[in-house]
Amino acid sequence: MQIDSIALIGYRGAGKTTVAEAIAQRLAWNWIDADAEIELRSGKLIAAIFAEDGEAAFRDLETQVVGDLCRRQQVVIAFGGGAVLREANRLAIGGCGAVVWLKASLSALERRIADDPATAGRRPKLTNLGGRTEIERLLAERTPLYRACATLEVDTDGKAPAEIADQIVAALGLVA
Repeated sequence: MQIDSIALIGYRGAGKTTVAEAIAQRLAWNWIDADAEIELRSGKLIAAIFAEDGEAAFRDLETQVVGDLCRRQQVVIAFGGGAVLREANRLAIGGCGAVVWLKASLSALERRIADDPATAGRRPKLTNLGGRTEIERLLAERTPLYRACATLEVDTDGKAPAEIADQIVAALGLVA
């Protein structure tokens, strides 16, 4: 199979954006963060879209962006954690060449989200629960969707982004 793009999926805090950039550097490809593209197109932070327009409006924008990005070539795309929630998005992502699910343990996700300065300003709360309980609930919902989309699963716990990128490039048989 000719791989002309790589889609990274997984829960927030799994390292998708950082790893996308590292893979792109190795392959001399472009990379893009789908959430950043949504913010660019809407002129609003994702948290503001959720607060002002609601989750459904955000998901509509996300579906447009997913469809557009999946048509690009020689690109590594970091999708938002909830991009897999809509069937149309899963179908588009599935056509993206290689789909890599970046997995992380509950404790690693909790730590990374808490340590990420973007969390408070850019990322909306997705439930009224917050913290570990929110992660557990959403992972239970999303894990089967990530698994169904993925052509490759990579555990990120205890690994540096460069190591993860190298592992993905090697597993996909791409030359860096």
